[in-house]
Amino acid sequence: MPTSHPTPRPDALTLEVVELIGEAVARFHADYEEAAAQHALTGAQARLLSLLSLEPLPMRRLAQRLRCEPSNVTGIVDRLELRGLVERRPDPTDRRVKVAAATDEGRRVARDLRDSLRFAREPLAGLSEAERLALRDALRRMLTEGSAQS
Repeated sequence: MPTSHPTPRPDALTLEVVELIGEAVARFHADYEEAAAQHALTGAQARLLSLLSLEPLPMRRLAQRLRCEPSNVTGIVDRLELRGLVERRPDPTDRRVKVAAATDEGRRVARDLRDSLRFAREPLAGLSEAERLALRDALRRMLTEGSAQS
């Protein structure tokens, strides 16, 4: 039977960084929800539209990206489709599969949403390019190592 080693208690700096990340995430979400509301969208609708503005995606892939059930994605796509922001198309690589894609209007709304997010952009503008690069690289490393452990 393998012995388990207790995880060492994080040091004070690590705990402070974890708290700061939590605060940054909370503030980003609040800003995102406010930007979405200005376009009469929910946060989930805005996130889905943002994903689709980059590339068309099958419903199952959208559900994975949003970390929700495919049935929830169907309802979100339905509502965005009624507003003319999203459309369903056959997948060019497998005609049996439908993908959701942002319309021209959907891409415009997604761009407006991104442009209206103030929380991160304003403080980041106060950092030097070297500081922004260091932050980006640290976050990428954190996310890459974190997903490898999941």
